[in-house]
Formats: sequence, structure tokens, C-alpha cells
Amino acid sequence: MGYACPVCSDPQADAGHLANHLAFTAILGDDEHEMWLDDHASGWNEMNERELATVVSERVEETEFPRIFDDTAGGLESESEPGDPLSERSGALFDEHQHGRTHSHARGETHPGGGTDMAGPFDAETEAVLEEAKELTRQMLTDEEEEAEE
Repeated sequence: MGYACPVCSDPQADAGHLANHLAFTAILGDDEHEMWLDDHASGWNEMNERELATVVSERVEETEFPRIFDDTAGGLESESEPGDPLSERSGALFDEHQHGRTHSHARGETHPGGGTDMAGPFDAETEAVLEEAKELTRQMLTDEEEEAEE
């Protein structure tokens, strides 16, 4: 079980993933996701993940998916069937179940197994976003290390 995004139908493993998907997509400028949140989760931009997950899970029905996120669930390696290795299942939901949409990719070139070619130069805006994300990640990890030491 999981949730399908009420805007774009992308599958999400649980209410937390759905909340993050909706919020991040809205913050990144998708007006449809933002409008859905404004209409169904008033004050969403002031909520934490747990609060938003509670709100959206009350407004979106759980959905059965053919396969759900086997590659992100811990401990599946030992439970795998011999003919169904984890590496072959990884991302299978997205490869098999496209919801009738075509997806565009940053580099535009997909590869067997669903990967996207991200090699090569990016435009200045993309580079700036990636650098900011790297710096925020570094800071987050530093903060976590400092908290663990205390």
C-alpha cells in the first residue's frame, strides 16, 4: 500500500513521502501541487513533515501498487526470491507503471534500467542549485555530528 500523488499520480511509499513530495514539488515551483496544498492543507508551508503527513493522509486514499519500493525497504535482501534479485526490482514500479505520462529528464537521455545521463555541463542556474544543495547537506551533516558529540 502507498499513496498516489493527488496532483500527478506519482506513487509514494507512505504519508511522509507523500507530504514531502507535495511540499518539495510546490516549493520548486509547481503551481498545481502548490494549489492542491493551499486548497487541502491550509498552512502547509508552516507544518513539519509529520504534521503535513497527517493532513494529507486524511485527504488522499491509500492505493495498492503492483510493487512498492522494494529497493528502499530494509532487510529485503535475505527475503528475496532467488530469481528476483533486489537489483532487478529496484525502480521496477516506475519502469512498468508510467501512469500514461512521459517524463522529461534534465539531460533528456534515458538508459536501460531507467537511469538518466547526468554527466556533462549544467547551465549556471542548475550549477548554483546543486552547489547550494551540497553546502546545505554539508552543514546538516556537520550539525548532526556536533549534536551527536554533545
